[in-house]
Amino acid sequence: MSLPAVSRLFRSALRTQLVPVANLTSKPAKHTVTAGEQVIALTAMFVAILGPSGWILAHLEDYKKKQ
Repeated sequence: MSLPAVSRLFRSALRTQLVPVANLTSKPAKHTVTAGEQVIALTAMFVAILGPSGWILAHLEDYKKKQ
């Protein structure tokens, strides 16, 4: 490729692309989440994520034994 062709290629790649703007609006929440619901949700997430890890770490010595 010739130098002008490469130059045009780089200029077109570096030129800012026009991206259509999303039509988003900000509104207040339709339903407020109570403190009790937040506690239940966070507890469920804690159990789902850290529960299996804790189980494995608590039984690590059992997994190391060769049977």
